Amino acid sequence: MTHPLQRPLRAALTNPADSAHDVAHADRVYQNALTIAATEGALDGDVLIAACYLHDLVTLPKDAPNRADASRLSADAAFPILQDLGFTPDQIAATQHAIITHSFSANHPPLTLEAKIVQDADRIESLGAIGIARVFAVSGALNRPLFDSNDPFARNRMLDDETFAIDHFKAKLLRLPERMQTSGGKALAQQRAQILRDYLDALAAELNTTAPLW
Repeated sequence: MTHPLQRPLRAALTNPADSAHDVAHADRVYQNALTIAATEGALDGDVLIAACYLHDLVTLPKDAPNRADASRLSADAAFPILQDLGFTPDQIAATQHAIITHSFSANHPPLTLEAKIVQDADRIESLGAIGIARVFAVSGALNRPLFDSNDPFARNRMLDDETFAIDHFKAKLLRLPERMQTSGGKALAQQRAQILRDYLDALAAELNTTAPLW
């Protein structure tokens, strides 16, 4: 059953910055959130859906020096939208908190169940088949090479995911399951992380080597 707020929230996302942060991304985050919420306690469904759809209202390039400010800017931009939708002051504050704390780079801890679910739901988007596609979409937009052809799995060098796309798997993505805030999020993240490992094994086979046990 479609939530009554889904249509106006989708309509608010009129100018996505890139294909990794478009309306389809918000749709998937919300579906992830519903999956996780089914395993958790009582929550405010309006706050949950609003935070899922508005969490990337403002996006900044991955290499922008002020990237950590994006979630706060998104929360600020969400305020008039939430007012127009009839959210109470408490609901607006709760939604803004969930938006601010979803961000990995901002590093603010989520304090409510809705915020924990939104953070997990968004991070799950970085895993699985969708996560692989998003890594290469973002890396391609930044004109970064897929991997270091001399040492693709960083066996004899420092990881550098600001240069090589594949390095991002070890530097960040495969660490996400242990950082999940909810039991449902952790279970889903572990399933999706295995898809990344399977991909790395396939890549290693094509390169006539073996992938590290990440």
